[in-house]
Amino acid sequence: MLDGVMLLWFILTGLSVLFVAIDIWRTPEATALRWGFIILTVFAGPLAAFFYVLGCREPLPGTHEQFVAPTWKQVLGSTMHCASGDGLGIILGAAIASLLTLAVSLDLILEYALGFAFGWLFFQAFAMRDMAGGDYMKSLKMTFVPELFSMNVLMSGMVLVSKFWMAEVPGSTDPANLSFWFIMSMSLIAGFICAYPMNWWLVTRHLKHGMMTVRPAMHAEHSGHDMGAMGHDNAHAGHDMKAMEHHADHAMPRTPPRGTIVLVGGLSVVVLAAAAAIVLLLIPGASG
Repeated sequence: MLDGVMLLWFILTGLSVLFVAIDIWRTPEATALRWGFIILTVFAGPLAAFFYVLGCREPLPGTHEQFVAPTWKQVLGSTMHCASGDGLGIILGAAIASLLTLAVSLDLILEYALGFAFGWLFFQAFAMRDMAGGDYMKSLKMTFVPELFSMNVLMSGMVLVSKFWMAEVPGSTDPANLSFWFIMSMSLIAGFICAYPMNWWLVTRHLKHGMMTVRPAMHAEHSGHDMGAMGHDNAHAGHDMKAMEHHADHAMPRTPPRGTIVLVGGLSVVVLAAAAAIVLLLIPGASG
């Protein structure tokens, strides 16, 4: 039964990756988010392709700004960016931990370290450094908090699915086994679902970006919103298009008070700690 499901899944995933990898370069999206969708589709298959068509793919020329403006699509882009960057690091960590036969506790540490490092240092701070005026160190500071909060919740969902499922399927902890990649793909989808509410909070509180639109500089004067700073109005629409657009038809709330940010961050840590404790306590031999 599982073999048949996996075969169908991998066939659909291959077709989905082919479609997204070709089609997305026609969509006026930021390069980092383009690659994010491609990476996510490698693991989330037809579901990621569906998200791409539903929430990012420009339906008609010149309509991308309006198409991605709804909040749920902005949050979709934010969560996708998190899941593709952090998720890739987490899956790589799980594969390395398996090859090194690490204990589950060390496995979780390695997965978190690689997931956070790859997601924050490269996929967020480096890939999105134009939003910080090209200053990588400033970008690191800007992206640390949202990356941390989102990563904590994403990994919580992933480990609860992957570790318990792998414990029930013989050989699935081995990266040479297709069941390893299937289970990790399903866990990434679960992590995506868990991270979506957190990304909603981050995006609507102006702590994280969502979908973007990037058009050639010659068309800048026609773009709906400035990409150089989130929430700015059309007065900046003629600026260099390397400063990426953020569009929202509604006004974004001001950044929440420091106490609220700390409280939400603490909640994300508690969620991650609870997920790790559940895995270590309930999976036979995990704490040994």
